[in-house]
Amino acid sequence: MNTKLFIKSFLLFFLCFSTGNAQEVLTLENAIKIALENNFEIKIAQNNLKINETNVAYGNAGMLPSITASVTDDNSVKNSSQTRQDGTTTSLDNAKNNSLNYGVNLGWTIFDGMKMFAKYDQLKEFKNMSDAQMKLTIISKVSSVNSVYHDLIQEQQKLSDLDSTIVISKKRLEFTKNRYTIGKNSKLDVLNAQVDLNTDLGNLVKEKQTYANAKTLLNQILARDLNTDFRVSEGIQVDRQLKLDELLALAEKQNPELEMQIINKKISELDLKQIKGERYPTVRLNTGYNFNDTQSSLGFTSQSSAHGLNYGFTAALNLFDGNSQNRNEKIAKMQIDNSKLAIDQQLTQLRSNLTVAYQVYLTNLDLIDLEENNTAIAKQNLEITAEKFKIGTITSVEFRAAQLNHINSKIRLSSAQFQAKLSEITLRELAGNLNF
Repeated sequence: MNTKLFIKSFLLFFLCFSTGNAQEVLTLENAIKIALENNFEIKIAQNNLKINETNVAYGNAGMLPSITASVTDDNSVKNSSQTRQDGTTTSLDNAKNNSLNYGVNLGWTIFDGMKMFAKYDQLKEFKNMSDAQMKLTIISKVSSVNSVYHDLIQEQQKLSDLDSTIVISKKRLEFTKNRYTIGKNSKLDVLNAQVDLNTDLGNLVKEKQTYANAKTLLNQILARDLNTDFRVSEGIQVDRQLKLDELLALAEKQNPELEMQIINKKISELDLKQIKGERYPTVRLNTGYNFNDTQSSLGFTSQSSAHGLNYGFTAALNLFDGNSQNRNEKIAKMQIDNSKLAIDQQLTQLRSNLTVAYQVYLTNLDLIDLEENNTAIAKQNLEITAEKFKIGTITSVEFRAAQLNHINSKIRLSSAQFQAKLSEITLRELAGNLNF
């Protein structure tokens, strides 16, 4: 058997094995879609956004008038006595008195030092904050799905590599037994080949467990049945075109955590506007239409009624409040200063994280190139070693070393690709442009 036929035989065996165990292929796009539809944190963030969207209303900011309808019915039964100026006295036991008042009143604050406008703008900023929070939640979840999904690709590739090396180990054991039968190999060679095969089988069992755990973790992130079976796509594709200056520019525009700090500063500034509004008078218009009906069993008037329009305004100005106004303004200004410092801190941290992550990304790209070269060399070395092993010019131990070099180089290549992909995901997450 020549070397190419030897390699093709175990590839054909693996292909048959894979076909016989076909499973539903879960693409990354579908995984992200399922996560966004099912994730509890995202649903909570969406509800919070709807709440703050609903709160953005003129009435909630105090810009609209308030209209109230009221009814008051006051009744009493008393033993009453009245003494007039001329000295005569009138008394009545169980005297009934009734007073009925009802009507509609309108009150409208037409000026409050511009506080209502600042309040309305602040409500919009709270809505923007919820929007940024939801974006952060989504990006974090998409990042988690990406990381676990590509980890599964790596583990799936390891399974394939271990399957391949087991086929080679079985062929080696078969070949060694045949040579032992004709007296060209010792029993020790057969035992070594059997031990190596058992080691490979043990590694495969462990890897299957790791792969199953990773599938369970992805199902958990997708918030679906943990026993759902599936396969992931083949191969890890790493974007090699990322540029640090472009990522930094994107991050300053759309990183959700930085965006939230900027919104916090706007909210603090609007707090100060509302506090400063306390220095101005508040003017409120009042009007209404009311009915009044009074009945009394004792007195000069036994019954009276009235109805009609009332109107007027109320103006109030705080003249002195124990210096609370000055204290509140100073505190509000310090809150603005703190929010500016938080923005600078977040921006510095973001730039640092991006720079470090980018260096890791470049290193991982170099490792991919190195491991691709190592894998090609290890494959060539295995083919040459297999040929020499078949003609008996090298020992079984030397063949095993070449076999291990080949499988280890493939596993290192998968690991390097996975680490590079993690670096890419981290960079995109920090820049706020992780696709979803």
